[in-house]
Amino acid sequence: MNILMDIAHPAHVHLLRNVYKELISRGHKVIVTVKEIPAAKSLLENYKIPYIYLGGKKDTIAGKAFFQFIYNIRILKLVISEKIDIGFCSSMTIAHISRISKMNSILLDDDDDEVEPLYVKYAHPFADVILSPDCLKRKSSKTIYYSGYHELAYLHPGRFTPDPEVLTEAGLKTCDTYFLLRFNAFKAHHDGGIQGLSLENKRKLIILLERYGKVFITTESDMDEEFKKYQLRISPEKIHSLIYYATMLIGDSQTMTSEAAILGTPAIRCNSFVGRISYLEEEEHVYNLTYGFLPDNTNAMFDKIEEMLSIPDLKSEWQRRRQRMLADKIDVAAFQVWFIENYPESTRIMKDNPEYQMRFK
Repeated sequence: MNILMDIAHPAHVHLLRNVYKELISRGHKVIVTVKEIPAAKSLLENYKIPYIYLGGKKDTIAGKAFFQFIYNIRILKLVISEKIDIGFCSSMTIAHISRISKMNSILLDDDDDEVEPLYVKYAHPFADVILSPDCLKRKSSKTIYYSGYHELAYLHPGRFTPDPEVLTEAGLKTCDTYFLLRFNAFKAHHDGGIQGLSLENKRKLIILLERYGKVFITTESDMDEEFKKYQLRISPEKIHSLIYYATMLIGDSQTMTSEAAILGTPAIRCNSFVGRISYLEEEEHVYNLTYGFLPDNTNAMFDKIEEMLSIPDLKSEWQRRRQRMLADKIDVAAFQVWFIENYPESTRIMKDNPEYQMRFK
């Protein structure tokens, strides 16, 4: 089988890398494409995943629309020349091309429809099938729901083992208390008008946390000069090990907050998406692994941080909560490989018997 994976965000490299490697090991041909996303290209190279470069990208809506047309043409040529059977990723391009080629499209989407209206309008109608976590509010005949999160495709304990050597690379000892701060760029098409942590609150956060331990900052955008001394300097593919050993992760990122929760690291998130993202709402209100605060409620956020830091054996408590969550979820990568190899029969099986997925726990 010939399979295409189009990378539209660095997180997609993590999401797809285990599926990619397993499909390759089973004798399938998998082609990976990527736009001008330096972090994604770096991750692909670090994971030794060959890729085809598609060209630059823009941050404006108009720019995105123009380049989307260019990507569609380039990928269509690739789909035809490589005789691609299935496109499998979160890329809008894959959905579009599946309507004008023989390729089938399996779209991965873990966001609620109201959060990403443009993606729902311009990608969903063109996809053959959509795979989404069962905690989403969406009701769609095209969607196959599974018990998991995107992050469990690479952070499920059957897929991920933390590497303690990352502590040495970061200049830490095993006994050190440290905090990770993650600041988002908010440049995605669904990020218009979204706010995260203000500069003042970032400063206040650092002052508070330095009373307890060391502080590291990772960010999608250029770092403010005053924060550069906190800049995290480790190989990007090792970030999940550093999250695993951290005392707490705090920031305004969705994905990294969920990653911390799934790894059993206490996580705090502050942005305008709070209350609107189903998978984070489930991680917070069902499993108590993370807490979200709107930008106008930062006093409550700081109170919660201090409250959590007063909990004896904080990490042990969060690992117990993590185990409760894992007991309900599947190995998402194993499920995805099965779904691809058995498509389209896998769609019928899941619609007739959703419990079939529990074979992949």
